[in-house]
Amino acid sequence: MDITTRLEFAAPPSEVLTMLTDEKYLDEVCRATDASSYDVEVTGSTTRTTRAFPAPDAVARFTGAELRVSEETSWGQPGSDGSCSGDLHMTVKGQPVSLRGQLQLGSGGRGTVVQLVGDLKVAIPLLGRKIEQSTAPVVLAGFKKQQEVGDRWLAR
Repeated sequence: MDITTRLEFAAPPSEVLTMLTDEKYLDEVCRATDASSYDVEVTGSTTRTTRAFPAPDAVARFTGAELRVSEETSWGQPGSDGSCSGDLHMTVKGQPVSLRGQLQLGSGGRGTVVQLVGDLKVAIPLLGRKIEQSTAPVVLAGFKKQQEVGDRWLAR
């Protein structure tokens, strides 16, 4: 299932990229998503987060009591104008759910736009498409949480 969304931040691209690759910012994003536990790692321009969430009652009998969501973003080198692209890969441990996407960061909107274009897959025969449709809003809400935290972060 195609996923497309965008964030807009009131700061130049270089400042937004610095924020998106800051361990303290990512820590704040993880806390804001109400994860029951989480880990954050930043190595150069690659970020990794793993968050645990209680499984919704409707799927807990299939998944267990907890869902562990891992996300890795690898940013390329910024251009002279501060624009940058990145690869995003999200998985749910032990589940046939993944998101692969491209991020484009550049000038626009309130200062910087971060555009996500990705492909959400749930590899379950017959039910996959229906589960993708119910999973997409959750994935997008998590991405939008970065907007909320980022706006507070940049206002400091």
